[in-house]
Amino acid sequence: MSPGLHFARYARRSLRNPMRRSLVLLVALPLFVAGCKKKPVSTTSITDLKRPTNETCLDLERPPTGASVTMTEAWPGLRFTAPLAMRQLPGVDNYWFIVEQGGTIKRFDVSDPTGTLTTVLDISDLLDLPGGNEAGLLGMDLHPEFASNGYMYLSYTGKVGGQFTSIIERFTSTDGGATFDEASGKIILTLPQPYSNHNGGNILFGPDGDLYIGFGDGGSEGDPHSYGQDMTTMLSKMLRIDVDGGDPYKVPDDNVFASGGTNPGQGVPEAWATGLRNPWRWSFDSLTGDMWVGDVGQDKYEEVDVVQSGGNYGWSAKEASHCYNTDPCDTGPWIDPIVEYKHNNSNGVTIAGGYVYRGTAIPELVGTYLYGDTYYGRFWALTYDPVTGDPAPTVIAENTGYYPASFGQDHQGEIYFTDWNGGRLYRIDPAGTSTPPTGNVVPTTLSETGCVDPSNPIDPAPGMISYDVNSPLWSDGADKSRWFAIPDGTTITVNADGTWTFPVGSVVVKQFRNGDTPMETRLLVLHDDGAWAGYSYQWNETGTDATLLAGSSSGTYGGGSGDRDWTFPSRAECLRCHTTVAGNLLGVRTEQINRDHTYTELDGGTYNQIDALQQMGFFTSNPGKGSTLPAWPDPAGSASATDRGRAYVASNCAFCHQPGGTGGGAMDLRYATAFADMGICSVDPISGDLGVTGAKLFDPGNPDNSIIPQRMGSTDANRMPPLATSIVDDDGLAAVRDWISETPTCGG
Repeated sequence: MSPGLHFARYARRSLRNPMRRSLVLLVALPLFVAGCKKKPVSTTSITDLKRPTNETCLDLERPPTGASVTMTEAWPGLRFTAPLAMRQLPGVDNYWFIVEQGGTIKRFDVSDPTGTLTTVLDISDLLDLPGGNEAGLLGMDLHPEFASNGYMYLSYTGKVGGQFTSIIERFTSTDGGATFDEASGKIILTLPQPYSNHNGGNILFGPDGDLYIGFGDGGSEGDPHSYGQDMTTMLSKMLRIDVDGGDPYKVPDDNVFASGGTNPGQGVPEAWATGLRNPWRWSFDSLTGDMWVGDVGQDKYEEVDVVQSGGNYGWSAKEASHCYNTDPCDTGPWIDPIVEYKHNNSNGVTIAGGYVYRGTAIPELVGTYLYGDTYYGRFWALTYDPVTGDPAPTVIAENTGYYPASFGQDHQGEIYFTDWNGGRLYRIDPAGTSTPPTGNVVPTTLSETGCVDPSNPIDPAPGMISYDVNSPLWSDGADKSRWFAIPDGTTITVNADGTWTFPVGSVVVKQFRNGDTPMETRLLVLHDDGAWAGYSYQWNETGTDATLLAGSSSGTYGGGSGDRDWTFPSRAECLRCHTTVAGNLLGVRTEQINRDHTYTELDGGTYNQIDALQQMGFFTSNPGKGSTLPAWPDPAGSASATDRGRAYVASNCAFCHQPGGTGGGAMDLRYATAFADMGICSVDPISGDLGVTGAKLFDPGNPDNSIIPQRMGSTDANRMPPLATSIVDDDGLAAVRDWISETPTCGG
């Protein structure tokens, strides 16, 4: 039994004691109004609605993260779309090149006070993007002799002869890197990919002047073709080629399988090391030349390897240091990782390899390897003694809310990272160098936030606007209430795709209850740096207040139809769903808000929410109604099976599964997407078939053969959505199955 979370049981016990009954009723009474102060039904019209003044729910600043370093936005004002790599011009400090996954490379001059971005090359027309966040323009490096030859090398996914393929291509600049000519492209190497994930993609010139290329195992799940230990393929390998010694390249004689290597002719000659599942990001130590690799694991472990020539790092015989496809696995040619971490709500699930710190700003970190977890925003510094073999990883930052997709290092040895979600560039600085907060730091108790009634935090503060949605996100059956507030004098911009852009200082609040018992109140705050952050408040056993959580947590709450187990997301987990590509806010968008709602906090009237907000002056300009999701659940049965199923996946899945989303694959589950463009019908799954022979993501007329409902109905590691839910939504699952059953062909 989780401590401190059994309010309903406490209340029942107290009611047996007459001396305590009055107290309990006073405490419990607000819970039965569920955040709504009842008012008479309005007799006024919508033209009488006035925008309330927001005097308290504003100016919330980020709380300390407990980090031993500071993450400083290196160039405030610069914004990128899915930045995946950053490189300096060789020998020149001023110029940085930023790789955007969608196919553009942008350059900026750090000495330019205007922060002007220039697109130096756009190869978006060359890309093939069936792999979601694992495909696209994935890596780049500039030739060490760039000043004389103007060469830039790119790693991207495209098509060759209709086949999804990883491509290494060289482009040339004749003006010192101000522009690159797409027509100058020369393909250096291609690798057909059997699936659209695990593409690796990082490329770097090593200290020996050769080009190193990291490729994953070809994708799907669990290395179904055993490419990890297949020496005849470039998949699951670290390659090393000499781009100056031949046309298009020469294989270095001392590669392990080259004519002069230790095992000539026994494998692909380009291979330098093998047994890597998905070496997403890796680097060379600028002092020692050692290669440090962050290898993304399967479903249990992430690992850090110091990769050497001829090394075999185990996949898929092993996942990190643990048996995977080979058992026992205590003997073999495999080299275990320097360090590993297990998937959980503290560590994370996807490693992003960094750099060995060789700067001067943080002397205590010199010689340590800095790396992070992309989806959980956790950062480590790893001290490793190659003589004793004793690794010592130390957490230097957690609960940051950042998505460190990639790291960069400047010529002075200082380390940066790209925030894939927020599109910003950050530098890792000494602790205490950031600007101290000047306003209202997100407080430790809900009652102090200014967004709720401090005397009864289950109710919203004056100035908050309630709202409801057409198709709510499934939250294990919890009851929910929603509000938002924006600073006075500001407005909301409605974008062409129906997403809403809120002004800095906005706060969106969602309250979760088990019946009348409050469990969690969650705040999404748009801070003054232009980035959203999520904060979870856990309610106490008496239902009188809630406390800010530093990380994920869990508890059990009585009430409703019985006890309910509840999981509280960490700040990083909040942003795994509330991504930039999804518009940050999942419920506050036109297709969800276009519905009637009763404004109990205003005049008690029922109005269309868009009309009401427009009347009160919340919009920059009249947004119109646009599209709308069918109401879910659909008690009147007015929507078709297709509309019900599509509405459900739009609200529960599309925030990850859309172009540029974090879900991987080519699925686009947004409601407005034409069925033929959703990328699901008769498409093979890339992340495992769950034991279903001939499985498809969406098999027309056959839900039992369709992976989408299979994952929705799972309660193990295959569960989708993977966060914040452990109970199958039977109604939602039935709606999706009906949609598939009533879809006869891929023509709809």
